Amino acid sequence: MRVPPGCESSQAGEYHHADNPAFRYHGEDDGGTLSLTVLRARTTEDGGTEPPESSASSIVLQRTPEGFVGETRATGFTGSGAPCPVTFPTELVACEDAGLTLRAVASTSIDEGCQPSRSGPPPVRLKQVLLRDPPDAGP
Repeated sequence: MRVPPGCESSQAGEYHHADNPAFRYHGEDDGGTLSLTVLRARTTEDGGTEPPESSASSIVLQRTPEGFVGETRATGFTGSGAPCPVTFPTELVACEDAGLTLRAVASTSIDEGCQPSRSGPPPVRLKQVLLRDPPDAGP
């Protein structure tokens, strides 16, 4: 296995996106596969937040000889607004006590047949940092 140092151990837990804490992640790790379910807190009219709701987005990464790699699965929309399932190549590049660093394609263009568009700019991989939430102290 060729995974980043620290990624050999379980990465299960609760996370939030460093740049947008409204995006929360629930991670489950069986030792071979890390699955992160994307949750998003909604802002209320008074400026507060409602509990996170589950979305159709998830990140599934496997420890392999090529690294800790996989994909982000989400829903994209065609130019006419039709929903389509989309996947983005994703790689876990660092596991630290503070959280996880991913490199993922941030967006893609799809045609009316829900296929990747042949026109447009090439996909760019961006760094995404997920910070580990502190353990729940309990009641």
